[in-house]
Amino acid sequence: MDKRSGRFIVLEGIDGAGTTTQTARLVERLRAETPKTPVKVTREPSDGPIGSLVRQVLTGRIVIPGGRAPGWTTMALLFAADRMDHVESEIEPFLAQGGVVVSDRYDASSLAYQSVSSGRGGDAAVEWIRELNKHALRPDLTVVLDLPSELAAARREVRGEAAQLYEQNEVQRALAEFYRELARHMPNDRIVIVDGKGSVDDVHRRVYDAVVARFS
Repeated sequence: MDKRSGRFIVLEGIDGAGTTTQTARLVERLRAETPKTPVKVTREPSDGPIGSLVRQVLTGRIVIPGGRAPGWTTMALLFAADRMDHVESEIEPFLAQGGVVVSDRYDASSLAYQSVSSGRGGDAAVEWIRELNKHALRPDLTVVLDLPSELAAARREVRGEAAQLYEQNEVQRALAEFYRELARHMPNDRIVIVDGKGSVDDVHRRVYDAVVARFS
């Protein structure tokens, strides 16, 4: 039974869509406008022990024999384990106190990234990943930042960082399509897709409007 009294909001999108920036902006706005309500910012992979391991895999610091990254099933299992630790250690305790948790990514990322990278066709992989995460706490709202993969690629290039595991352009194009159909893959969740194009302020207004519409 869900005993929480707070609110759990997730931002999702492809790499370069602005989830990290918009998560920070949303948290800043919520703290300013509801000063009596504690607001926590978090992310996945988490900063916990399993999440730290996942981040090392994503950046190529951990590889398996042969010099390659673990397969999509192993990654899905690692993400699911990190998620349950994240929920139990950080998210649920904060919600139980009536706080608001805003997460930069959650299980929709697992559905998108691992199913796209599986090469097995979406629905079979999605069903398996969804089963792995069936005990994960459900968000009150998931906001997807919809951005064409070409624009996201340009943003990643400007950042000048080394490409991570899933940042190949063809993968990102498939991910963008998956996210646009996210409601079909997660029919019981509240999902809102917002336009990720434009300035940081423009996108923030759209995200904030989606949050207000959900909880007003």
